[in-house]
Amino acid sequence: MSGVVKFTEASSLALHAMAILAAQPGQRVQIQAIGEQLSVSTNHLAKVMQRLSKVGLVESVRGRGGGFLLRRDPAEISMLDVYEAVEGPLEICHCLFSPPKCCGDCILGDTLATANTLVREKLSHTRLSHLAALFDPKLAPQAQPTPRPIRSPRGGTDPGHRERSAAPARSGTPR
Repeated sequence: MSGVVKFTEASSLALHAMAILAAQPGQRVQIQAIGEQLSVSTNHLAKVMQRLSKVGLVESVRGRGGGFLLRRDPAEISMLDVYEAVEGPLEICHCLFSPPKCCGDCILGDTLATANTLVREKLSHTRLSHLAALFDPKLAPQAQPTPRPIRSPRGGTDPGHRERSAAPARSGTPR
């Protein structure tokens, strides 16, 4: 049966591990460090990383000081490259069954094809360089200050209103 794109544990591990490597380009990262950061089994992670090594996305260095590093610039590797290295080609499915069982149109219309196309486009347009900031605090965008609630005339805070920026003060004379 086919259907909507599936993200297995292996593809999830691969995508996250590659983002970690992208945050440290040119550096070897040990499997234990990746496993700790993701809170996952290093045994399963090692198998996934070997698949990525076989297709040439990462280099595996054994022994003391060994680990994994990207073989190409993070800006050249898409999430789709990583996904397909683990799961195989991502096909656009139009039906839950293969071959289709409905007579005529699918009972879901074009929903499956639309969802699969959106996922494929997102994966193909997102580069590892875009994900590096998620695992490197130096690259993360700076947090914006949260506006404080203003005090209502009755003494409490008014959660529906936020502090206004430098509004001119009114004179004390009533109208």
